[in-house]
Amino acid sequence: MKSSFVPETIVITGATGSIGGALAKAYAEPGKTLILQGRNVVLLEELKGFCEARGAKVVTRVLDLRDREELTTWLRETCRREKLDLIVVNAGVNINIGPEGEGERWDEIQTLFEVNLLAAMATVHAVLPSLRARGEGQIALISSLAAYFGLPVTPSYSASKAALKAYGEALRGWLGPEGIRVNVVMPGYVDSQMCRDMPGPKPFLWPPDKAARSIKNGLARNRPRISFPFPLNFGTWWLSVLPPAISERILRLLDYGG
Repeated sequence: MKSSFVPETIVITGATGSIGGALAKAYAEPGKTLILQGRNVVLLEELKGFCEARGAKVVTRVLDLRDREELTTWLRETCRREKLDLIVVNAGVNINIGPEGEGERWDEIQTLFEVNLLAAMATVHAVLPSLRARGEGQIALISSLAAYFGLPVTPSYSASKAALKAYGEALRGWLGPEGIRVNVVMPGYVDSQMCRDMPGPKPFLWPPDKAARSIKNGLARNRPRISFPFPLNFGTWWLSVLPPAISERILRLLDYGG
């Protein structure tokens, strides 16, 4: 595997979100082609203008990722037109059990898994033939520190991110020998509307641009897991190691008990 791999053409799903938009800005420079997907037309156009002003070539696509047939068609056509170097699978949504612990709605659970997991896997499935044929490329899957131990206030979100973490780690073991880099990104709290809507404390909150720099640096180094911030990432890892009863008690003490 090449140690000097530098992506020139970059796909980012969920580019109108906090992390996605910050990553687009972080990669925007002359010689880069950014292919940005989102659902918010206005924000997508604003992001395009910003990145083009920095010298990048920008292609946008307004698309609901729950339409996996359209998603697959778009990505396969894109692979035929461009040599995709880096695919950042970033789009995601969150739900919670509600202020009174009334529970998650089934229709919202279905939507969450359609976006956070099925669309993510469909994205990988669509671009993989092109990457494998070349024996080069990189896929970044945006998971969460909640993948280490499920938070009682966001059970479905935690489950979707845990599945994405396991999927990415398995892909890395499979595809690494072929020259394809797969990295699992596990952010903690990054300032965004989705983060603000999530119940519970938000320790060590990072601004999006700081998160984007950490992700970009980790991808350049091909780190298997890119987790931040410290010490929150260390603490959540311990939750997965400790006996579950102790981890549950810790979460209750920290006001994540639901």
